[in-house]
Amino acid sequence: MTGPISNEILEQRAATQRQRLHESVYELRQHLDVQTNARNYLWRASAAAAVLALVVGYGIAGAFTD
Repeated sequence: MTGPISNEILEQRAATQRQRLHESVYELRQHLDVQTNARNYLWRASAAAAVLALVVGYGIAGAFTD
């Protein structure tokens, strides 16, 4: 069996885990940043909205014409 772990080792492990946790939270904030995502995906979202509007408009117009 192993003996008790020293306080220094436990403190070092806790500091490492805290640092990893802070890095994970920072990365999560970057992924969820609305401004960054809007900037990166603006053209894709605009194109998808335009195609959807075209399809819906064509469908509604088709319902009223013969």
